[in-house]
Parts: sequence; structure tokens; C-alpha cells
Amino acid sequence: MNAEQLKRIYLHAPQTAIEEFLEPINVTMEKYRINTSLRQAHFLAQVGHESGELRYREEIASGEAYDTGRLAERLGNTPADDDDGRLYKGRGLIELTGHDNYELYGKYIGIDLLKTPQLVATRTDLCADVAGWFWFRKSLNALADQDGIQRITKKINGGLNGLEDRQRLLKLAKEVLL
Repeated sequence: MNAEQLKRIYLHAPQTAIEEFLEPINVTMEKYRINTSLRQAHFLAQVGHESGELRYREEIASGEAYDTGRLAERLGNTPADDDDGRLYKGRGLIELTGHDNYELYGKYIGIDLLKTPQLVATRTDLCADVAGWFWFRKSLNALADQDGIQRITKKINGGLNGLEDRQRLLKLAKEVLL
């Protein structure tokens, strides 16, 4: 994929973001076998929605919502530690969220992300790579092969939040890549 194609998909992305993320996204897609036009279209649609078309590297919200209840438990956040939600809030192009996910991804890349969770947002390579890692870990290539945007969205988001935007981005990506 080239910069012109990425800009045609992410209409609202700043040119600097297109230039900064083009290579890391291409490396990520190759590394995680997001290697067909349909897989790439779905991956880019989800990344585009989750990152506000490359404008955000981390969740805008504080992360406080991840401190209590079933959501905190599911993410591995400790309810007794009021900072877990803020420390391990969504970061990266698909917003890695929660203590356990930071721990797993950190082990995978050989960096203690529990001590330095902000690296997922500040290092462009990790920002893109974590999206591919999550995609691969959740077996989303298979769902992309089936053109299953709703099922992919549920695996990424837990529901269908932002489905219309994801569908808009998928349509653009298909027009550009297929």
C-alpha cells in the first residue's frame, strides 16, 4: 500500500500521520499475514475507526471506567488499585486495553509494558504492531476472509459501537484496494 491509497481511505488523517504510519502499517500487515486485499480493507477500516483515522494514539477518555466492576475484572485491572484503568487505558491503533493485555503484549515483544504502558502510544512501531498482534490473536483474518464486519467489530469493541463509521471506512478501503 502506498501513501496515496492510505490517504484515499483516511480522508481526515493529517498528511504527517499518513507519512509516519505508512511503513509501520505495511510492516504490521505483512508480519501478521493481513495479506489479501479483503483482509487489509477490514484491518484498515477497524484501525481507522479506533484511531480516528490516525489522529489518536490513545483513548481520549481517562480510563477510569476500567477501574471497577466486571469490565475491570475481564481486563485484569485490580479494583483495589484505582490507577489500573488510567495506566492501562486504550493505546495503539486498535487501543490495547487492560492490565492483562499489556502484560501479554509486553511479554510478546520483550518489554515490560506494565512499567511503561505509554510506549504503546509513543512508539509508532508499537502503535501499529499492537493492532496487528491483537488482530492475529483474535483470529480476525478468518472473519475478514468472510467479509464479516459485524463479527470483527464485536471482537475488537465488544459491541457494535461505531459500526456505521467502520462500514464507511471499509467501503473506502475496498474501493481503493479491491
